[in-house]
Amino acid sequence: MVEQAPRPPLDRIAAAIRRERGRTGLSLSELAKRAGIAKSTLSHLESGTGNPSVETLWALSVTLDVPFSRLVDPPRPRVTVLRRGDGVAVPSEQSDYVATLLSSCPPNARRDLYLVHVEPGVPRSSDPHMPGTMEHAVICSGRALIGPDDDPVELGPGDYMAYPGDVPHLCRALEPGTSLLLAMEHS
Repeated sequence: MVEQAPRPPLDRIAAAIRRERGRTGLSLSELAKRAGIAKSTLSHLESGTGNPSVETLWALSVTLDVPFSRLVDPPRPRVTVLRRGDGVAVPSEQSDYVATLLSSCPPNARRDLYLVHVEPGVPRSSDPHMPGTMEHAVICSGRALIGPDDDPVELGPGDYMAYPGDVPHLCRALEPGTSLLLAMEHS
């Protein structure tokens, strides 16, 4: 059975397109023309009644000279948890493909990616990293307790979490064979 992707957040996408179009000073007609989409499609998207595809949103982001994520990613608190099936998912019109944005990289930051394998037992306790460090984790298999020492969260396969890495934090496997993708973001 194939999981049904959640619908994109149409109200946030509509507000973001209107905001970015206003920032550029482009008319609805001019933006549609430059992005190579129908004016009626853009009008529906801006009113929150359209059904955007990943191709349409990419065309708009390129034309508006903004990252794709700026059109779909809402502001987030310092600790973010996305359960499997949550998140901004945008389907393709051309293939069986759904892109789910987990996190956008802030300006002037860099990310290092790690594949982590962890087994039950003593948790991995980490001292604070450089100020401004954020960690992003996606559970690939198993279950783990992850996050700040004072408020870790249990995650399962497909779950995503972002948390400050500049405070004491931990990772404890709750099942044998636990693996996760870990991204460390440094500003």
